[in-house]
Amino acid sequence: MAQTNLQLTTEEVKRSFFRNLANVQGKFPALASTFDYYMALSYTVRDMLMARWVGTASEYTEKHSRTVAYLSAEFLMGPHLALNLLNLGVTDVVRKAMLELGLNLDELLLEEPEPGLGNGGLGRLAACFLDSMAAMEIPSIGYGIRYEFGIFEQVIIDGWQVEKTDKWLLKGNPWEIVRPEWAVDIKFGGYTERLEKENGEFSVRWVPGWQVKGIPYDTPILGYKNNTANTLRLWQSVAPESFNFGRFNEGDYYGAVEEKVASENLTKVLYPNDGPLQGKQLRLQQQYFFVSCSLQDMLRIMKVQRVGLEHFHEKFAVQLNDTHPAIAIAELMRLLLDEHEVPWDIAWHVTQNTFGYTNHTLLPEALECWPVDLFQNLLPRLMEIIYEINDRFLERVRPQCLYDTEQVARLSLIGEWGGRQVRMANLACVGSHAINGVAALHTELLKSDVLADFYRFWPEKFSNKTNGVTPRRWLALCNPRLSRLISDAIGDERWIGDLSQLKRLEDKADDSNFLEIWHDAKRLNKHDFALKLYERTMVGVDPDSIFDVQVKRIHEYKRQHLNILYIIALYQRLKSDPHFDYHPRTFIFAGKAAPGYHLAKLIIKLINSVAHVVNRDPATKDFLKVVFLPNFNVSNGQLIYPAADLSEQISTAGKEASGTGNMKFAMNGALTIGTLDGANIEIREEVGEENFFLFGNTAEQVQRLKDSGYTPRDYYQNDIILREAVDLIRSGFFSHGDVGLFRDLTDNLLFSDPFMVFADFNAYYACQVEVDLAYRDRMRWNRMSLLNTARSGKFSADRTIAEYCRDIWKVEPVSIHMPPLDTFKLR
Repeated sequence: MAQTNLQLTTEEVKRSFFRNLANVQGKFPALASTFDYYMALSYTVRDMLMARWVGTASEYTEKHSRTVAYLSAEFLMGPHLALNLLNLGVTDVVRKAMLELGLNLDELLLEEPEPGLGNGGLGRLAACFLDSMAAMEIPSIGYGIRYEFGIFEQVIIDGWQVEKTDKWLLKGNPWEIVRPEWAVDIKFGGYTERLEKENGEFSVRWVPGWQVKGIPYDTPILGYKNNTANTLRLWQSVAPESFNFGRFNEGDYYGAVEEKVASENLTKVLYPNDGPLQGKQLRLQQQYFFVSCSLQDMLRIMKVQRVGLEHFHEKFAVQLNDTHPAIAIAELMRLLLDEHEVPWDIAWHVTQNTFGYTNHTLLPEALECWPVDLFQNLLPRLMEIIYEINDRFLERVRPQCLYDTEQVARLSLIGEWGGRQVRMANLACVGSHAINGVAALHTELLKSDVLADFYRFWPEKFSNKTNGVTPRRWLALCNPRLSRLISDAIGDERWIGDLSQLKRLEDKADDSNFLEIWHDAKRLNKHDFALKLYERTMVGVDPDSIFDVQVKRIHEYKRQHLNILYIIALYQRLKSDPHFDYHPRTFIFAGKAAPGYHLAKLIIKLINSVAHVVNRDPATKDFLKVVFLPNFNVSNGQLIYPAADLSEQISTAGKEASGTGNMKFAMNGALTIGTLDGANIEIREEVGEENFFLFGNTAEQVQRLKDSGYTPRDYYQNDIILREAVDLIRSGFFSHGDVGLFRDLTDNLLFSDPFMVFADFNAYYACQVEVDLAYRDRMRWNRMSLLNTARSGKFSADRTIAEYCRDIWKVEPVSIHMPPLDTFKLR
């Protein structure tokens, strides 16, 4: 690793800060706002990393480095300033410089708008991977969409989720640089025509109905204390011509800018990735837009480096982050065939060896399919290519299927049931050389169920790559108290770049004095979070209560309603038994529901309605609090994970692909209550089953229950605690007497319960009793907490990236040795 040698004084920081305040913000201190100061500091920090960014690009170009291109519809990056300070190793000197100017660094950090570039775990994983690739000196570039507005800003009004516009770019973004000189043209609609060449062969020309232009915006992704600065390249859609003078001169003033407005709408807003898909055509347009922009950009880089297109797969390892960018397979074929006249067999060899496909879901409805008519009208040339890929593929597999028509139909890229559809997961499997799941159980279920037909043909393509999270943001940055304690305990900070070093903490597991210090650090985190929680919700909570936390997207399979049923049962027990001995507990929820997902939004309303009752009840308010923190995002996560005592990972077994919140909680010393689902299994294996609260049916048991005819009402009738909790909701107790408000939710549980809430309730209730008993033994809990942190090394994204590099990408690190700018050679 090439170590950075950034020697910085407070005077240099202050000079650069004032220069940027004047030259970039155009302000002097008497007129400057706190946001101006944030911008000036951000540009100051950007100045520090620009030489690394330019040097990295120069060295990659000179060495023709094999590069990972990570295609993702989402990058939930989180704020940049604090992380860049950490990675540069200059946080302390910058903090001191700001203090000498009478400014508080922490207050400036709060001014940074959070980039609205993602929705949940998929986008956050992509961000963690970019961080790890930079930290590990892996040549890489992230490609995505520069959404002008994020998915939405969540506010809670009368207990309901209300969506407001997320205007994250309103005041500008100091971290990005626009590159209009690298703009590309993107086609939509129209028709294709066959052209006969002089040699008698045919080519195809796509005559588009309309076009847009993609403009790249680049953001540096800095490595931890090295000289690497990789790139996140996001594409914005604009019209080829912003103003139509012909229409303007005819008096059609709206028509003069109509094309500009329509083109810019393409990258206006991020659509949610669960619930019924809204705006299907727009989402397909978005996916094709950023994929085509990105592949054309890679071809431009190939041309700059004078590398033949038949070597594309040797220059780029392209990873598809779920099915959203899977259309890249057909688009690379189009570009090679039509734009560069590469023969089919060579183009297909290049394409298959370029792409790797990561599957992120076990939910059938999340495996993207597009109506053939929509696809044909929007992308006629790609539809032709997909038909050709499918014909060649099925011709090859039919003999191996012994002409089993049902198996052939399952393998086909075109689904014939319920209307003809293009199946993007099938395209990704056929067009990639590697397919991976994101947790051990998830990968096994892909092999045996979701992608079983493809596994039978290509077992060698399949592997598991258990997800990880970056320890830079999710421990070193968000939990400075615990980080300092860890560094003091093991004698250095090497763990930040090598999380396996946390194992050395196990030497302190039986040191009662150290465990008390560990407890104190956790309690101070809880105290700080309690203050933030009060500021945002006006609910006061006791830092000495158990902070029981469930923060993630609101979805039935994640089972926030199982948690709330337990809370209601607990509330009833506290009300009915004044002698019930129970350690005070604060239940904290956060997460967004997709705007069109009725039951998920009803779950949010129920959580807030229960909170309204129990938080005000004199008989229970000292023992039980429920809080919903609005607008869960990276910034709020950085506050929550260090403060949590108990991590709720209670999805139905076999439904969560991996989860990464579970890793962040464990890394920060929270204990997990969870099912054998996703990465929970591996977390339990690593931290020790005695340090994990396990409950519930396994994936196999869930399937057997379904196969035998699961009847949730039987559980309701036979479990008095569950029945009384459900009946209290149905009675209108939490809805001011309105017995119909939550009927859709309770009826769904009573007559369908697709995610087995009732089947797991009794085990969950019993497991929560174990949690209560364990927390009362303070030394035992502290030891369990420490061991969760000490044994979380496997869940670093650095480990995950190392496995991708070794098994799928075949990419080696490239150390960056920054040359002086005046040594760059002219071409």
